[in-house]
Amino acid sequence: MPDDAVEFDLDAYLKRIGWEGERRADLVTLKGVHLAHVRGIPFENLEALSGRAPSLGPADLMAKLVHGWRGGYCYEHNTLFSLALDALGFRVKALLTARVVLGAKTMESRPRTHMALLVEVPGDPRPYLADVGFGATGALLEPVPLVAGAEFRDAGRLHRLVHVPHHGPLEMWVLEAHDSGVGGWVAQYAFTLEPFEKSDFEVINWHVATNPRSPFAQSLYVQHLSGERHLLLHGRLLIETRVDDGRVRERQVADAAEVRRLLEEEFGVVAPPGAVL
Repeated sequence: MPDDAVEFDLDAYLKRIGWEGERRADLVTLKGVHLAHVRGIPFENLEALSGRAPSLGPADLMAKLVHGWRGGYCYEHNTLFSLALDALGFRVKALLTARVVLGAKTMESRPRTHMALLVEVPGDPRPYLADVGFGATGALLEPVPLVAGAEFRDAGRLHRLVHVPHHGPLEMWVLEAHDSGVGGWVAQYAFTLEPFEKSDFEVINWHVATNPRSPFAQSLYVQHLSGERHLLLHGRLLIETRVDDGRVRERQVADAAEVRRLLEEEFGVVAPPGAVL
């Protein structure tokens, strides 16, 4: 048995995300576990903000995200999710790297720093894009088939995948989310289907966490999603976006003591002693 499987506890993981459904390698389970993970484990960058790269080892991910009442960012979330998929009988076909283009000036202006998964469902000829670690209101809530041009409604959000021209030899895919506020489609991230290895993400993870120019090393970024709202704490700015009508409320947080209280009461994150808040 691989070491990763020994260190990963499926029962504890499913309890953490609140999944009580079937444990079958089918599309219903894939969608259900994906949504439960997104709503069950928060997104946060406390390690990076303290200048440390978080471990991507299975035992450390279990200790932090499952047993430790913490969250993580994309490499932690999607590595943990890939372990769960393996344990459920799915095949993670590829670990993908993506350029976050949300808010970027051009498609090429940012490096590939985001992690996503390409997953195979037994009996389904289409691979699925799965991603439980994109910290934005346009993130996937459920996996979507890798099909260009079609629109998919995933747990209330509307997404599509499109091809865009670029200079490389592989097709460039872009995940777009429909934003009713702007009345159109907004690009989230771009990727090709070249598979990356775990060792590649060890380097990317270290760079994103420790480079002083990285946004995750500069400002606190915590989010929690429920069926009613998307809650984001960015630095000292608390932003609540309602799921039903898209209403947004913002307010400034007073100090580090209030940040710590909000982390525990609203996000379910217990900040470790000495955390930069």
